[in-house]
Amino acid sequence: MARAFVFPGQGAQTIGMGKELAEAYPEAKAVFDEVDEALGEKLSALIWEGEQETLTLTQNAQPALMATSIAAMRALQAEGVGVDAAAYVAGHSLGEYSALCAAGALSLSDTAKLLRTRGQAMQEAVPVGVGAMAALLGLDFKTVSDLAHRAAHDTGKVCQAANDNDPAQVVISGHAEAVQHAVELAREAGAKRAVMLPVSAPFHCELMEPAARVMAEALSHVSINDPKVPLVANVVAHDVTDPASIRSLLVEQVTGSVRWRESVSWMADHGVTEFWEIGAGKALSGMIRRIAKEAGSRQVGTPDEVKAAADATK
Repeated sequence: MARAFVFPGQGAQTIGMGKELAEAYPEAKAVFDEVDEALGEKLSALIWEGEQETLTLTQNAQPALMATSIAAMRALQAEGVGVDAAAYVAGHSLGEYSALCAAGALSLSDTAKLLRTRGQAMQEAVPVGVGAMAALLGLDFKTVSDLAHRAAHDTGKVCQAANDNDPAQVVISGHAEAVQHAVELAREAGAKRAVMLPVSAPFHCELMEPAARVMAEALSHVSINDPKVPLVANVVAHDVTDPASIRSLLVEQVTGSVRWRESVSWMADHGVTEFWEIGAGKALSGMIRRIAKEAGSRQVGTPDEVKAAADATK
């Protein structure tokens, strides 16, 4: 049985995530301590005792979700299950950084700093209110891409398919006017639901180009090692191991589509029969069940889930 370790993206953050792990495993507590030190602030206090609204700010949510995922990974390691128990690692958007950290390609300290920079750069790339994102349910990726292209043409603004999440959930991103127009077109085209998302910036579209330039500069100063297991990258939806390729794909990922449906399908086609969602939430497991219907999935985000996962490998 081959398994993949997958790491969640923005939207999975909740106050209190990872606290039980830190209380149960010194190795998990050490992760939060190191992230606090890297950022020069008590991010752990915000994660465990702060306000949801503050945690949800992109510059906080990104390193916080990564810290929680790596804490779960270190707890798993304490139970005897290392990253080499997986055939592949993958992450949804910011989760790609968690995956690379788990696989030893990035240090924890560098990952925390990169995600703080990424969160700030993505937030600052477009003034609040100018951009928007929307989730379209019940339409396939090709249909949504065509609708986004039509909305961009009709309005003269940016509108792109940003996240290909699963066979019936695609997220679009761009200028608010164009995204709203695409939502109307999607409803006319028979979408089951078409809803504007409560996000502060239009991620994964060409409006993020200023953030991509910031990340190219930031990543140029960071050491990237060969990952211990291959990364299935968002932008190409297949395995990569070369550090130079990983560096360029992380830059491309800021403006590129998250090809999650294709990534999961690729892993399933290459022998993965079980997906472990490492960290907060269970959104990826839901998507995976709709993509790779024969594959199993489990969440690994609490001490009980860590122990159950470790027991399942024995």
